[in-house]
Amino acid sequence: MTDRWAPPSTTVVTGAAGWLGRALLHRLVTDPARHRIRVLVRDETEAGDVRPVLDASNVRGSIVVGDVADRATVDRLFDGVGADCDVIHTAGIIHPRRIHELFDVNATGTRTMVAAAHAARIRRFVHVSSNSPFGTNPDPGERFRADEPYHPYFAYGRSKMEGELAVFEAVAGGLDASVVRPPWFYGPFQPPRQTTFFRMVRAGKFPIIGGGQQLRSMVYVDNLVDGVLLAELVPQAHGRGYWIADARPYHVTEIVETVGRALRVEGFSVKDGGLRLPAIAGRIAQVADGLIQRTGRYQQQLHVLGEMGTTIACDISASRFDLGYEPRVELYEGMRRSIRWCVEQGLEL
Repeated sequence: MTDRWAPPSTTVVTGAAGWLGRALLHRLVTDPARHRIRVLVRDETEAGDVRPVLDASNVRGSIVVGDVADRATVDRLFDGVGADCDVIHTAGIIHPRRIHELFDVNATGTRTMVAAAHAARIRRFVHVSSNSPFGTNPDPGERFRADEPYHPYFAYGRSKMEGELAVFEAVAGGLDASVVRPPWFYGPFQPPRQTTFFRMVRAGKFPIIGGGQQLRSMVYVDNLVDGVLLAELVPQAHGRGYWIADARPYHVTEIVETVGRALRVEGFSVKDGGLRLPAIAGRIAQVADGLIQRTGRYQQQLHVLGEMGTTIACDISASRFDLGYEPRVELYEGMRRSIRWCVEQGLEL
């Protein structure tokens, strides 16, 4: 068994209204050892989304509304928390309207958070990063390791790399922090783009580049929450980055087939196969994506298509060894749970 700290008296969560933030918050409020939770959200709409979760629990919950990159807002977030406090920093942006938003939130926002956390002398800071600071695997047989060198994929990768560097610089200055690196995650509380993914698979229109043998590490959202909480509570996670993913990577064709099978079992009709595109389609999309990003703009569909022709796979052995992490849910069961959640929310698949 891996040694673990007891939960702190106060847990601070940024990005609490996001996909991971909501899954994390639902886990935290059901933990009888958590007594006080303070969250940061962007606006009053997001505050309205998370307030019922806090109000329905036995924890003492409070909400701070504002910009994660604004030091005055972040100082309010830390006001009075005390040293027995852990911070789980999930706030981030993946698909922006303009490129500068990535750096405003993912880089400047993280620098602001670590500076305030260090000043508040909190116990542990957990930063949720991404696979994008490390780019794509140069060979399908390779896996990203815990000590992988940076090779960022476009602007999002650079912005998340800058966030990680800010964390590790603060660690060198005395902050106790760890970094969690999830790949593509899936599961309840998903945003609209994931619902679109289900609809495309149903219609047989999800793009499969080349033979579809590219590998993808993925992580069910509950597996990711498990990993985040271990990175918070395992003492030896200090100063290290950890890949948190499902037990193995999946081929793109396997992902599409598995999602189709899960949809059928849940009562949906599915057209077999996917939209087969030549390998050059992915390369063209990557070039076009780069050209558009240089103008400061961002086109989500083009960016996603460019990534689909690549392998992005990681090695979770360090997470297993250091943290005692063990993924509990694989793709088929995770997708079934996600589909059922969509149905419960009245979302059209």
